[in-house]
Amino acid sequence: MIEGKLVNLRPLIREDLALIESWSRDAESTDIFNFFGYRTIHKVERDFNETGCLTPDFGRFMVVHKNGTAIGDVSYHSENYGPASTCRAYNIGISLIPGERGKGYGVEAQRLLTDYLFQHSLVERIEASTDIENLGEQRALQKAGFTREGVLRHTQFRAGAWHDLVLYSCLRGE
Repeated sequence: MIEGKLVNLRPLIREDLALIESWSRDAESTDIFNFFGYRTIHKVERDFNETGCLTPDFGRFMVVHKNGTAIGDVSYHSENYGPASTCRAYNIGISLIPGERGKGYGVEAQRLLTDYLFQHSLVERIEASTDIENLGEQRALQKAGFTREGVLRHTQFRAGAWHDLVLYSCLRGE
């Protein structure tokens, strides 16, 4: 368990798979920035069965309120910027259920995940991106210690259109 003041992060357990699936199928839980069409839960279940959803290249943790209720998840995946292992960064993402957004949980969860990755890997860079219109997540990333680097034009195809993303990063020691 990775403990914070407001929320904790914990590795997935089998019971979480049904919860993640219900969130992905609930139109109210899926916001316009995270809905890329309906997808099967089988990949998450397969990853859980094979690795517990924790590897050096990909990981997923549940965001759990201090009262024990799961309120979302955070994840990371490896981004390679060259052929050597020293050219690797992690890209992180978050999804919280709507009723738990705007309360500081996302800021803390992203900070906890970033700290965890710096403590347990040799990466120098953690990055995150969000839709250019997602001002709440941009504020959360800045509060979590990330620096805005720029705009990635037409990077995401979602809801029938191309969307720009804003790229943020946090370097070890910042």
